[in-house]
Formats: sequence, C-alpha cells, structure tokens
Amino acid sequence: MALESTIISHGFPYPANVECALTAERIAREEGAVPATIAILGGRLVVGLSEAEIDRLARSGPEAVAKASRRDIPVLVAHGLDGATTVAGTMLVAALAGIGIFATGGIGGVHRGAQRTFDISADLLELARTDVAVVCAGAKSILDIELTLEVLETHGVPVIGYRADEFPAFYTRTSGHPVDVRLDTPSRSRMCCARNESSPFRAA
Repeated sequence: MALESTIISHGFPYPANVECALTAERIAREEGAVPATIAILGGRLVVGLSEAEIDRLARSGPEAVAKASRRDIPVLVAHGLDGATTVAGTMLVAALAGIGIFATGGIGGVHRGAQRTFDISADLLELARTDVAVVCAGAKSILDIELTLEVLETHGVPVIGYRADEFPAFYTRTSGHPVDVRLDTPSRSRMCCARNESSPFRAA
C-alpha cells in the first residue's frame, strides 16, 4: 500500500511528522498490508522509505525538500534533488511500481473561485489517468467540494463512500454532497442516486 511523503516534509513539524509517518506504516502492517512510503531522494524514485530516510525528510523540511507532483518528478530526477510526493506524484510512482492501493489524508480539488483562476489540483487529473485506487478522507474542506465532484464526474472517476453516503471533507465525515456508490463491505455496494433521481441503478 502506497503512502505519500509530503505530510512528512510539509505537513507537520519535527518530530510529529516522523511519528505520523511511522504510525501510518504501523497501522498498515497491523491490517495486513505492506506499507510503501514514496519519495524522491537524490533524484531516485524510492518506493518504501526506511526509518532513516523518513527521518531525513522530516528534518530537512520544506526549505530543502520540494513538493513533487507529476510535473516536478522529471526535473527532480534530472537534477538529483529530494522531493516529497503529493497525491498525484505518489499515484504515478505507485503505478510504476505495480502498487494498486494508495492511502492518504485528503486529496486536492477545485479551489474556490476557480471559475476565474482555473486553480484545480493535479490530483483530480491523476485520479482520471492512473490506475491506482485512492483511499482518503475526501477533499480538503477549504476547497469547493461541489465543483471538485463535478470535475471527477467529468473525467469518469467513480467516487465510492466506504460505509458512508456523503463525500467527506477531510476534517469532517460529511460535506452535504452524496457519493456515487456506497460500499459497506469489500464485496457489496449499493448505488446512491441522490444526485440523479432518474438513474437506472437501484439498490439490490
């Protein structure tokens, strides 16, 4: 299971960032997964950081470690630099490594006022183009959740709520916006049709 690294270099101060990263890995192992925290170190894509490498990113911080989205990876590799992967960057590297599941906090989305600024996270386009399932707490609550869901729909990205009817907003379980499908167990789901009452799909 892939894990991102921007939370280490840009998310929390030291040493809380190390504790967060190691706790996420520990929980993954306890649940039967093999965690693989992803980053770029010295221009090399690293899938599965050691504790020493996690500590290196954590101590270096945002001044010395770049945020690495898809567009940044070639430059960081070419110049032999360090980068902490975002959601989009982690998805790309995970796919290259053959990892199909990625767990993170909140994805990026459509920023408020994007009708003027076109400020839309690369995460949304990566979700459409890369064959990796992302398990997350929705989009960050400061974003325009409704437009974020519209962009995901436009690009054919299914939004599935695990034991939830509403799309979460990072710090809160509810956003007022329904998901496309509710999944209560890994083997059974039911369609949520609140956004489209004329949908031909109905719960079994």
